[in-house]
Amino acid sequence: MFTRTSPSTGPKSPEVTGFYDPDTGSIMYVAADPATKKAALIDVVLDFDPAHARTRTDSAQEVLDFVAAQGLTVQWVLDTHPHADHMMASAWLKDQTGAPNAIGAKTRDIATLWAGFYNLPDAFDPDRDFDRLFADGETFRIGDLDVRVMLHPGHTLGSITYVIGDAAFVHDTLMHVDAGTSRADFPGGTSADLWNSLQSILSLPDDTRLFVGHDYPPVGDRQDPAWEATVAQHKAHNPHLAGKTEAAFRQLRDDRDATLSLPDRMLYALQVNLRGGRLAPTESDGNAYFKIPANKF
Repeated sequence: MFTRTSPSTGPKSPEVTGFYDPDTGSIMYVAADPATKKAALIDVVLDFDPAHARTRTDSAQEVLDFVAAQGLTVQWVLDTHPHADHMMASAWLKDQTGAPNAIGAKTRDIATLWAGFYNLPDAFDPDRDFDRLFADGETFRIGDLDVRVMLHPGHTLGSITYVIGDAAFVHDTLMHVDAGTSRADFPGGTSADLWNSLQSILSLPDDTRLFVGHDYPPVGDRQDPAWEATVAQHKAHNPHLAGKTEAAFRQLRDDRDATLSLPDRMLYALQVNLRGGRLAPTESDGNAYFKIPANKF
């Protein structure tokens, strides 16, 4: 797995290691407090083979192996939103580490929305499946590091950013600085909300390190995945934002989104992620089953 570490820049600044999952283009993160060796795991993937409807924990185990090798203690298992393109390893990581798992409070609204799409009115209960549902502005700690939660809808209606000192985990709002921004056409998402969220992110200090949720190389001449750039770099060089008005951004984003297909894991992933990374309860034969709506999207 391709990994890269962004070192701490001083007191109150986390060391951040990213792990690239090539199957989904996702980046998984370990954010660690160098002083206390406490860490949070952010947006870790539960591997899924759509052809065989089979899950594995290889990627999540690789993250845990890194944590053990670095002598870190997992204090939080965090997700930024219920992902559409991969399954979250939240429940498995909670079982392995004993750390509480968390996501944004508006996941409740996403669960209600998708319960309708799946015709599963009683399936999803985020209050049952997550230990914390963070509201906009809430704070908590990773070791001695202060963490602030910011609600940033657009990609989904409940996406949140974790700001840890000079690092911000901005999920599926921005792509890498040379690639632009993320789609806003999933149910509950809008380009208007995404624009407002991006402006909020870009109001952070210019030296804030922004860590994005996805990359899909090659991009231009760049062959390797990349996921870190500063606020200042995005302001100056992001092709979807630099010099763009809101109207121009929304037109660009909406036109682009109209050409995109649904992720191949989406209809599988959301019914797992809205259970905190758990499969549906097993049935009388001992197997769990996915429910996929036909001709819905």
